[in-house]
Amino acid sequence: MTGLDELDRESARPGAGQGAADPVKALLHRHRELCERAVDPLEIAAGLEAHGVTDRTAARFKHRDVFSLAEELYARIPRDGDTPRPSAATTAPGLRAGWIVLTLLPGVLGLASVAALRLTHGQSRFYAVAAGVLVIALAMCAALRRGSPPGTPPATSTPPTRGTAAWTCWLIGYALLGDGLLHTALTGGPDSPPTGGPDGDWALAVAPALALTLAFAPGAWSARFFAVRARRKVVASRGLEDFADSVRPLLFGSFALFLCALAALSALCATALDEHFVPHEVLTLGALLFLARLLALHGFTHAPKVILAATALAQTAALATVFAARLPGCGALAAPVETLATAWDPGGVATLTCGAAALTLLIHAARTLTRASAHAQPEAPPQGDPA
Repeated sequence: MTGLDELDRESARPGAGQGAADPVKALLHRHRELCERAVDPLEIAAGLEAHGVTDRTAARFKHRDVFSLAEELYARIPRDGDTPRPSAATTAPGLRAGWIVLTLLPGVLGLASVAALRLTHGQSRFYAVAAGVLVIALAMCAALRRGSPPGTPPATSTPPTRGTAAWTCWLIGYALLGDGLLHTALTGGPDSPPTGGPDGDWALAVAPALALTLAFAPGAWSARFFAVRARRKVVASRGLEDFADSVRPLLFGSFALFLCALAALSALCATALDEHFVPHEVLTLGALLFLARLLALHGFTHAPKVILAATALAQTAALATVFAARLPGCGALAAPVETLATAWDPGGVATLTCGAAALTLLIHAARTLTRASAHAQPEAPPQGDPA
């Protein structure tokens, strides 16, 4: 915003030359690279917004809004007679078979792991659990790194998600093992490895973990729904505030759509596996993971990485304080966790940490994903390059 103010002052000085008589030309010179590579005025509008241009700034260039200013900038760029590329705002990419497979892979492996868990006993059951956690973690890492839904900017979605994949797997692993370990630790254990069932010294919460792996596909579809519909809203909007007002219900609707799918899958898994249905824990964790993925897909990777890491570390610290309280003179360390577990249940730790983190990301998403610049598509790859 500072650079634009300096440009305005420079254009307003007497004797500033052609820039003073034509401030739009000076703005065009400043953002020439953006204007030359844009496939339509909408991409210029999104890029200007990313540089801090608002409708109030556009009024200083004698335009009613940023969209109108972008149309003039687009019209002033000389173009050759080649056939123009289709507008990224009006064309939704088709579904790719590889993307569909990646979204279904975590759920398929989750079902296979549960089947192996039910068919094994004793020490072999422990090995089945370890192998299942490993293959699901690898599948989720692959899906998070390469499974960006069609309609989202691929240039901003693949590399940055590497930092969040490990934390995502850790949080799902805690949903499987953490509550049972915490309950056992509060009662003086554990004295044996996980039993693989809801009862025993160290119980596994299989239903919530399975529901989260199955919900990866609905989450990917909800993210694609939001990305494609938001790009269409850019076309229909005539101002930045108008776009924000129209896309905000779409964001909350996509979020609610995913939560409904996750709740249904959680109830189904709990019934099929004969486990207690605990909706609050799985829904808060699912909301956190969905919002983190949605932000990362649109290029906002810092906040999800920090929030996921903080949540995982908070859950680890809760477990660590319970074990550290067994040291002489350190009994008070476990008091907060014991109080929460007594007032609620051991799952209250995960619910509280994931719920606070999800609320933080929801507020952040409502501010960032309602900007047109969050939905700008990168320049199309040359002919012959892989999409």
